[in-house]
This record gives sequence, C-alpha cells and structure tokens, in this order.
Amino acid sequence: MFQKYDVIVVGAGHAGCEAAAAAANMGSRVLLVTMNMQTIAQMSCNPAMGGIAKGQIVKEIDAMGGYSGIVTDKSMIQFRMLNRSKGPAMWSPRAQCDRMLFAATWREMLENTPNLDFYQDTVKEIIVKDGKAAGVVTGLGHSIHAKSVVLTNGTFLNGVIHIGEKNFGGGRVAEKAATGITEQLVSLGFESDRLKTGTPPRIDGRSLDYSKMEEQKGDEELVGFSYLSKPELKAEQQRSCWITYTSQEVHDILKEGFDSSPMFKGRIQGTGPRYCPSIEDKINRFAERDRHQLFVEPEGWNTVEIYVNGFSTSLSEDVQYQSLRKVPGFESVKMFRPGYAIEYDYFPPTQLKFSLETKLIDNLFFAGQINGTTGYEEAACQGLMAGINAHQKANELDPLVLKRSEAYIGVLIDDLINKGTDEPYRMFTSRAEFRTLLRQDNADMRLTEISYRLGLAGQERMELLQKKRQNVEEIKNKLQNISLEPAVVNDYLNSVYSSPLSLKQKASQILLRPGIDIRSMLQQIAGLKENFEEYTSEELEQAEIQLKYDTYIEKEKELVQKMSQLENLIIPDNFNYNKLVSLSTEARQKFIKIQPRTLGQASRISGVNPSDVQILMLYMGR
Repeated sequence: MFQKYDVIVVGAGHAGCEAAAAAANMGSRVLLVTMNMQTIAQMSCNPAMGGIAKGQIVKEIDAMGGYSGIVTDKSMIQFRMLNRSKGPAMWSPRAQCDRMLFAATWREMLENTPNLDFYQDTVKEIIVKDGKAAGVVTGLGHSIHAKSVVLTNGTFLNGVIHIGEKNFGGGRVAEKAATGITEQLVSLGFESDRLKTGTPPRIDGRSLDYSKMEEQKGDEELVGFSYLSKPELKAEQQRSCWITYTSQEVHDILKEGFDSSPMFKGRIQGTGPRYCPSIEDKINRFAERDRHQLFVEPEGWNTVEIYVNGFSTSLSEDVQYQSLRKVPGFESVKMFRPGYAIEYDYFPPTQLKFSLETKLIDNLFFAGQINGTTGYEEAACQGLMAGINAHQKANELDPLVLKRSEAYIGVLIDDLINKGTDEPYRMFTSRAEFRTLLRQDNADMRLTEISYRLGLAGQERMELLQKKRQNVEEIKNKLQNISLEPAVVNDYLNSVYSSPLSLKQKASQILLRPGIDIRSMLQQIAGLKENFEEYTSEELEQAEIQLKYDTYIEKEKELVQKMSQLENLIIPDNFNYNKLVSLSTEARQKFIKIQPRTLGQASRISGVNPSDVQILMLYMGR
C-alpha cells in the first residue's frame, strides 16, 4: 500500500506543513501523516500571524521559500506594521487572518506541491533500526518506511485539557490526544517533561456592544509578508479589531473561581508561558493592577465568531461567563465555547543537534512545540529547518545551520539547543544581539541566496532579489549624487522644523537629518520625485534604511566578525571534558550533555562562565 518515502512528517500543524513543503520542494518523496485531514494548518489559538519578532520570522520563512508568508497574505483581514515609531530593527509586521481561509489556503498549496502525499492516521511508534529512524507505525497497524522522520506533534503528546474541575484527554478541544510516542522515546533514553498553554473563550460577535470599545483599524499601506507579491487586500476592505479592558469587578469574580482552578490547585503540573499568561495568572501576579487590556479579534470574513485576546483561562465555564459579562461591551455576551488550558509532553531541546536532528537517534528530527516553543511562527520556522535538514540527511548532504547573525531562526534554534527551556519559549527582538542586521525588510537579502543555492527558494525569488539589490544601489547612488539648491529645499525643511540650507547639499545628506524620510522628500521637494519613479516603495525604504543606519549596521557587522572567530574554533568530536580539572563542575556537566560544536556555542551555554571558555580555549591551543 505504501511506497518507501525519503521523509515522513508526523503532524500537520504549522511546523509539519512547513517541513513537508520544504522537503518536497527540494525533491524528496514526502508523506505527511495527520490525525485529521480537516485540521491541516489549524490556527489553534489566535487568528493572527506575526507580531514583535514573530513577524520577522515569517518574513525569513518566506525569504527561504516557505509558505507561511504567502498563506498569510492570501488570508489576512487586517494588516499592521507594529513599532513604526521606533527604529527599523523594531518594525514588526502582524496580520489578522481569516481562520478558515488560512487553513484552506495552506491545504491547497500543499496539495499543489509535487512529491507530497497525505495519510490520515495516528502514529504510535517510530521504527528504529541500528540507532536510526527508519519509518513509523500507525494506529491502524501500517509500517511505513522512510529515510528520515520529522516529529511535529504540537500539544497532542499525552495532552490533557483542563476547564475548572473538569479534565479530559485531548490535543485540542474535540480532538483526541496522541499516545505511545513519548513512552517509546523515553524507553530509548530521551528525557521528557510537561508544559502548559491555554486559549481564551470564543464568543458571538453579534452579542457585543462595540460602541463601548476602542476601534483598532489596520494600516493604510499593506506591506504584507511575502517578497513575491503584495497582499490583494485593499486598505478600505480591512476588518477592525477592538480594545476593551477588564476591571476590579471582573477580577473579583475571577478570584471566586480560584478554589476550583486547576492551575492553583496543582492539577496542572506543566509550566505555562511567561509572556502570555492566563487572565487568572495575570491578576494573581500583578495584583496591584486594576485592569488588563483585551483585544477583540474577528475570526474571519464570513463568521461572527470572536477571539478574546488577553483572556486565556482554565477557570470553570460559569466563572468565565459571569466575569466576561462585566467587561465593557460584553454585558450581553454569548459564549460559543469556554477557554481551556492544555498540558502536554515535550522533549527538552538540548537533546538536539543544530540541524534539529536528535543526538540519540539518527535521521529523527523534532520541530515545534515538542521542542518547548510556543507560537505558530516559532513552530513554522523550526518545521522549515527540520524539513530542509531531513531532506539533506535522506540524500547524504550537509545540514543547513543558520547563525545567530543571519536570522532570528538561527537565534531561536541556538537558544533552544544551548540554553534549553523549562517554560514555553517565545521569540522577542531582545533575544537577538544583532537585531539591527536582522530586520523584517531585509530577510530576502539575508536568506534567499542561501536557500536558492540549497535548492528550495526558486528562480523567481532569486531574480526579484537581484533586481532589488541593483535598484537599491541605484537609489543610493542617485541620492549621493543629486545636489539640491537652498531655494528648492528650504520650504520643505521649514515645514518639518529642520534648519534651512545656506549652500547646496547632496540629497543623501538631507535624508540623514532627524525627522526626514525619503517619501516626504520625494513628495515635497520640486523635481526630485521624477528621478525615482521607477522604483518600488520597498526599494526606496531599503535604500533609506541603509543610508541612515549605515554606521550602526557597520558596527554590528564588525561585532559579528569578532564573534565569528570563536564560531570558527571547532571542538573535536568526543572531546574528553573530564580531563579539564580546572573547569567548573556545572560547565563540565553542560559540555558533556550538550557537546558543543564550537567555542562560540560553548560560550552561550547557560551556566558556562567566560573563565570556563578560556580554559577550554587554552587546552585546545595546546
């Protein structure tokens, strides 16, 4: 019934979909196994993609030829570029999506991907031969063989759902949990643990009074996520989100439910996400605050269902309902389904190589929440990398490892493997020490060529990148060569409260002034716009960023160069750390467990001091 595949991907969430697409587009014969063909690429929690640092990740996935950016652009109902008031390193795209259209678009794209087969079944066991993954055994008893296996099980491994004093097995509401895989992997020597995440109630938008809320509209310019094309959605078509707040009265009602709370009564053992806490956790941890912000988010074009962002909870249905009725605009609220918490197994990611292949079992890859992360974007980028490297391993090729200086994806994987995580890991711009280089606007310039050489990013992407690079250089050269007379430019300078000129000056020098941007210059300085009409807004913006932030970018590149010296110092395989008696006990234990590849990696391991790295460097020097 089944052919032998190059890659089997288990699970069709965001990680599984990107893994299957990447491996198949690189030429592998891929089987995507999912428990339910109707929930491929399900947005299990909020109906949105992107956000702070997460938007940069989606742009990176797209730059490399992944599908998340294209799917988001096709299904968005609202777009916003966050942090526009800050520097470009902080700009982060975010899109509100139509939940059903998002999943349908993903499935359509996967079904149109050559080399990709689907099968609906559970996976209860990994076939392991001579220390290598060789396929899977399904719930219906089929043994399906492959050269590589990628596990992207999400929250389904021994998942337990909690609502007040009720709890039951499940990987998502109304979907059964997956059993057998954790037990087998633990028997093979893997370490596993438990984590928790949660989701808010879904409510009927027809029962809300939006006049009592603050409207949050989308941007007038929809930049989108994909470098291939702009979103088809027009600014005036966007759906609004809304903002309201909890109150002390809401908090008091929620507190009445604490006696039956699975979180406070110890029924939930797993650690929850620090940066996306439940509403009961918020009012417990931040007792001094008398209100918390709630975002009222539509779930799509053709539905009245609403997602209450900020009200994640596992309290009883009655407490959820009574407290929601006290929120402004929610006085007559009707609830489609209550919020719930879910507890699930994960495998601490220090057990992985940088390729996301496990250290214990060759040809076995983990991606997504099985590695302790939270968020669609974090899962999707791991899936992309696991899919690439599963293909590489199946074809006996070298793995792709992105550096911290190359991508947020590189930061995420490096953090997971060196530091591990005992709580759901979420990406932030603050985690990246080179964030001036890792901007959302230049992900294609950083990554498309790498992916193209690998065989994933297509010819169209490469040609667009080459044209963009050429045009950006042309724009910069024009700005550096065009001289502007005081009589031409001073009215504009006065209008933006900038000092007028007494002598003519290059356009690039004027652009460097605070409060001045290229768009307003082209619009308001006579005769300037005609020189730049052939260029796109993205190319103009890219040239402006490169000119304005040149000094900062060059300083960061110098820092990368210095840091790379440690990255180039390879630690020999099977290095005997026990003979380094000067090492701290913690450093020795961490080195033995993680087996760092380079001195750079060794220096970033949690618990390792600079003196430990110096000792290691000196010993290698001998």
